[in-house]
Parts: sequence; C-alpha cells; structure tokens
Amino acid sequence: MAEARQKELMSLRAGWPSEGVRPPRLVSVALGEGTPFSVYQRQQRRWAERLGIQFEAIALPEHTGGETLKARLRALDSDPSVHGILLQHPLPPPLDFFDLVSGLSPEKDVDGVGSVNLGRLVAGRPLQVPAVARAVFSVLKHYRYSIPGRRVVVLGRSETVGLPTALLFLLRGEGGDATVTVAHSRTRELSQTTREAELVVSCAGHPGLLGRQAVRPGAAVVDVGVSTRADPKAPGGMTVVGDADHADLQGYASALTPVPGGIGPVTSVELMANVLRGWALGEGLGTLP
Repeated sequence: MAEARQKELMSLRAGWPSEGVRPPRLVSVALGEGTPFSVYQRQQRRWAERLGIQFEAIALPEHTGGETLKARLRALDSDPSVHGILLQHPLPPPLDFFDLVSGLSPEKDVDGVGSVNLGRLVAGRPLQVPAVARAVFSVLKHYRYSIPGRRVVVLGRSETVGLPTALLFLLRGEGGDATVTVAHSRTRELSQTTREAELVVSCAGHPGLLGRQAVRPGAAVVDVGVSTRADPKAPGGMTVVGDADHADLQGYASALTPVPGGIGPVTSVELMANVLRGWALGEGLGTLP
C-alpha cells in the first residue's frame, strides 16, 4: 500500500515542471542528538530521498530556550527554499509544541497540527492534515472501502491522530459523510460503543483493547495504535503491537490492518505528500490530492 501511494506521488511529480522552480525541501528540527526522534529523522530522510525531496536534519542543543527555538523556526519559515518544517515532539517543558508550530506558515506546517491547519479542518477546508489521519483514508481508498453513511467509531482524541481523523470522516463528499463517534478512556461502556460501529479506527495505544467483545461481527478495524511488549523471541526482547487482538479478530472482522506494517509505512509516505503539497503551493504549481 505504501509503495502504491509512493508511485502515485512520483507520477504526480513527473507531471509538474522542474525548470524555474526550487526543488522540494524538508527541514526537521530536534533538540539534542541520539534521541528517539533521531531514529524518526532517519526514516524521514529515507522516504524523502525516494521522492526527490531535499532533507536537512537540524539538532539544536538539548536545553535550547523557547525564544531561541522560536527564532530559528521563524528563520526557516521565512526561507522560500524551505517547503516543509517538522519539529520534534513531545518537547520538554516548558516548551509548548502547539504554540511553536502555530507560528509556522500553514503550508509549511507539514505535521498539520498548528492552529490554522486544525481550524481549517474544523471548517471543512483542510490544507495540511496530520499524516496519520491521511494514512487511514489512503488505506481505505486503496481497498475501495465506501465511507459515506457508515457508522464509525474513532477511539482516541489526540490533536495529532484521533481528532483530525474524526474530522476527516465528517467532511462532505465521497471520502467523508460518515456518522462519527469519538470514544476515549473516559467513555462509559466502551465496548458497547465500539460494537455499534461498522468501522473502528483505534489510536489508543492500548494493546489488546479490541477483541470480539468490542467489535461488531463483520466490522472493519483500522489499527493505528502502536505499543511495545516484552517478547523473548523478538530482537531486543520487545515486539511492536497494536490495539487490536489480531488473533481474536481474524476471521471475525471483515478487514483488519496489521501492526507493524499497516498504517505506519503509509504515514511516512503521507508525511512526504504534505511536503510536496507545501512545495506545490510555495512554488505556485497548484494543489496536491
């Protein structure tokens, strides 16, 4: 699925002019080196190179202050050769990630979580949308899953995953028009709520949360949750798992995305799609689907 989306983006790029425009460029900013975000940056670089996107990783001192960080982001934002900016998160207190990314131009906020981008999504006019949310819809589109009229439960309400995913389902048009319930850790009778859905999108980060007791027979499950658990047979003694009890749901759910290897790789491609979207807007090339 990730490869199919990558080919689609490469085909779109091939149709755009290359002369007289700057190449797409992504800058990823982190505090400190050797952090978990550094691993994520290496993944960003690999995907960027596949799509012909220039990539730069900036490591600032671990104890960089808020004003210094804001000034560095402002300088990147004002640079016309930069089309996408990523900022490590979560950030150590008292740094405010939301405040910092809200200072970026909306087209360069490729995480899609600044105030303008979230506001546009609420208003039904999305520009940059968090890549995980876009990945959910890319997978559903790839497998020709019809959304309009469906009863959907989104399990999780974070501003980077659950909330934007729910808002995308509510958009008018072929990819939306669903009836959406947002459930979370404070939802009473959670299993009863999720069993009402034809489609469950789970981004709770709670291993084994969804089994047959929580899923309607024949419902589809998109598993976005990522957690680790001890596994002496796995490299490093840990294995990655999702929210769904995959053994329990096999042959019971009509469709079930795997973890790992499901939404994760598609999310990486959709992040690069956001960079290309910012590039197309910045260079006056139009819009990217």
